[in-house]
Amino acid sequence: MLKPLEGRIYCVRVSQEMKGANFYRPRGRHFSATLLFLAFTTLFFWTWEKNPFATTLWSAQEQFSFHTSEFVVDTLKRSSSDSLTPNKHVEETDSDSTSSGESKIPEKEFDASNFTNTFALQLEDRDAHRTPSSKIKDCNYSKGRWVAESRPPLYSGVECKQWLSEMWACRLTQRTDFSYEGYRWQPENCKMQEFEKSAFLRRMQDKTIAFIGDSLGRQQFQSLMCMATGGEWRADVEDVGKEYGLFKPRGAIRPNGWAYRFSNTNTTILYYWSSTLADLEPLNITDKATDVAMHLDRAPAFMRQFLHHFDVLVLNTGHHWNRGKITANHWVMYVNGKPLDDRRLMAVGNAKNLTVHSVARWLDSQLPSHPRLRAFFRTISPRHFRNGDWNTGGNCDNTTPLTGGSGVSQDESSDPVIAAAVKGTNITLLDITALSDLRDEGHISRYSVKATAGVNDCLHWCLPGIPETWNELLVAQI
Repeated sequence: MLKPLEGRIYCVRVSQEMKGANFYRPRGRHFSATLLFLAFTTLFFWTWEKNPFATTLWSAQEQFSFHTSEFVVDTLKRSSSDSLTPNKHVEETDSDSTSSGESKIPEKEFDASNFTNTFALQLEDRDAHRTPSSKIKDCNYSKGRWVAESRPPLYSGVECKQWLSEMWACRLTQRTDFSYEGYRWQPENCKMQEFEKSAFLRRMQDKTIAFIGDSLGRQQFQSLMCMATGGEWRADVEDVGKEYGLFKPRGAIRPNGWAYRFSNTNTTILYYWSSTLADLEPLNITDKATDVAMHLDRAPAFMRQFLHHFDVLVLNTGHHWNRGKITANHWVMYVNGKPLDDRRLMAVGNAKNLTVHSVARWLDSQLPSHPRLRAFFRTISPRHFRNGDWNTGGNCDNTTPLTGGSGVSQDESSDPVIAAAVKGTNITLLDITALSDLRDEGHISRYSVKATAGVNDCLHWCLPGIPETWNELLVAQI
């Protein structure tokens, strides 16, 4: 029998235990509800996975991944004589360099036999349902306008003698009007940061920028060298051309390329001359007068050999694609390692189409194994000969800026060949054609260091000048 005090303690304990029981009962309910929820969720997703609608929804996510498009060359609607003939394009004065040697990098070669047999293939765009990369970005760098600029040029054409060819430094010529220097390009939907040489070199620390193309590519290369140095003499810039096999071939006017390294940041900027981007291989290396195999379906050996060195690659071609140049250089068109016998492909415009698409496809196939590489394909630089051509008295005497307008409003490129070649690839289109076309006053024109009468250069640009804009657009997209 309990005593009164013990009875009170016992009642308190019983009361506390009963309260504890009441406390744990709701948690048990929660646990049961959780189990039911998990079971329901599992059943739901199992049903969802079996549902055709779910499969359709998941596959739609693939629309936002970009894949390499099938290689194809658009059938030209005009004859080769209307597209690229000697009197329609300027003859450049570049030396004729040749390249040979095997690639040290495994590569995927393009089999052009199907193309040769079915030349009239139209573009079968597997990526038509995918969102183009150009529509993902709000900024269209090629669409905008030229605006007056009060700042001086990024370098002096008089002082940048270490990198700049004398013939392109218009301030060393008899020209007295330099109003073409007073404008900058403003894209429509974005603002570009002002180029600053020290910041640029810091961004490019331990990186290599390579330009491969014709003399317009060399202008862009020299422009960037002058921009990066401010046009000042730099003792810390080392000539590293030997590392890339760049030298002056016997009998050539100039080297087949240049390479310079900024020792403070380990930044290398180089240029390699490849006017058509087709691989050139002399058929007899012991005979200077031998024919040269022009492999339309093979990227230049230099690019194949040194691609793993590059962090930024800029390609260009265009003005050497004419019958006069091909004949004068003893270039013989080859496809699949054999002389070309398809007359339709021998038409210069079609041969260019095949080469441009082939190089773009090869490069795109290499990008997955070179994840740090940013590849650009620059569109053609416009020429402005009037009242004749380069060899028939043509000129570009206009010195008033923007007489043809100041803006570009079109969405499509003015170079459809290059634009089609990079479509569906991870190569970026560096579209400079339309914006440069508005600047006819910026060419070398009739001015030269030696004042040669009757000679007009309406293809190359005064430096500093329009190519600085090309490089500003390049840097903005790196």
